[in-house]
Amino acid sequence: MRAVLALADGRVFEGTSFGAGGEATGEVVFNTSMSGYQEVLTDPSYKGQMVTMTYPQIGNTGINPEDIESRGLFLSGFIVKEYMDCYSNWRATMSLDAYLKENSVVGIQGLDTRALTRHLRDKGSQNGIISTVDFDRESLVAKARAVPSMAGLDLASGVSCDKPYHWTQGLWDLQNGYAAIDPATLKYKVVAYDFGIKYNILRCLVDAGCDVTVVPAAFPADEVLAMNPDGIFLSNGPGDPEPLTDVIENLRKLVGKKPIFGICLGHQLLGLALGGKTMKLPFGNHGSNLPVMDMATRKVEITAQNHGFAVDLDSLGTVACLGHENLNDQTVEGIRHCDLPIFSVQHHPEASPGPHDSHYLFGRFVEMMEKYQAK
Repeated sequence: MRAVLALADGRVFEGTSFGAGGEATGEVVFNTSMSGYQEVLTDPSYKGQMVTMTYPQIGNTGINPEDIESRGLFLSGFIVKEYMDCYSNWRATMSLDAYLKENSVVGIQGLDTRALTRHLRDKGSQNGIISTVDFDRESLVAKARAVPSMAGLDLASGVSCDKPYHWTQGLWDLQNGYAAIDPATLKYKVVAYDFGIKYNILRCLVDAGCDVTVVPAAFPADEVLAMNPDGIFLSNGPGDPEPLTDVIENLRKLVGKKPIFGICLGHQLLGLALGGKTMKLPFGNHGSNLPVMDMATRKVEITAQNHGFAVDLDSLGTVACLGHENLNDQTVEGIRHCDLPIFSVQHHPEASPGPHDSHYLFGRFVEMMEKYQAK
């Protein structure tokens, strides 16, 4: 079936359809990962976006139920160079095409993703539309231009959980799958705010010895403190952090009360709660091969990232300092409070399938809770 991708600036790409038919709109971004498309599909941080995979062949490992990162698919559309319907993977239970159809996600393949990526890199991420029903270029471009800008959108509220829940599942291994951890063996009580949390973050926290209770994005700070946790975690999530004014004000009530660790959107919200500002990046950072320096150790690690906004370090003044730096564009990749047990990172230390260079950050969070307990 014929399919067309049209961008708001008038650029149009033709291809063929896979996955669900119809129309899908959203901000078009590119992801440079060579593997892990299933984790990309199920990352809630992609809500409101259409993802272009720069790796040319996608679908050749199928889909399996163990590698999902959330309760569903939140992205608007999926764009690939060459979809592979014949998959080869002993864990797979269905094809990527069937999975997208099952979850009503529109896909397009057969277009020049290198040209599209270069265009987005030069012109910036922008809104677009994929259609299998309307092929009029002027009509499609007009629809793309009518899509609301990502800046100013509160998307996290739409992907957060509805009520608190307990998580005790550990990391996966080849012999046993995901480990079921006895809560009695977990030493640190952690409350995790869900702004679009990925399952592997929760598994990494459990693996580090944390007994995790997940709460909705709007969960009151006083109720969190009444649970008397050893630490508070702020999760990843989609969209612009600045519209989440109630969340930011809520987080301010937690600063100085408990150790805090934030990832991705949680990092940005923490920066805003500390009095800083955020900014939208031209095309963001999406992929699993991005170099970052830990400013405390000067070590370089390869990281997975997925964000279109960044914290403005200068706006934080003397409250926080640079914890990590992105070596590609020198944007803020992490901050740490100058006086309090608080730190955050923009990248994803829980990355599944990888890389795992930043996994040590969960241990750093545990060390912070240990020191806080010892006071």
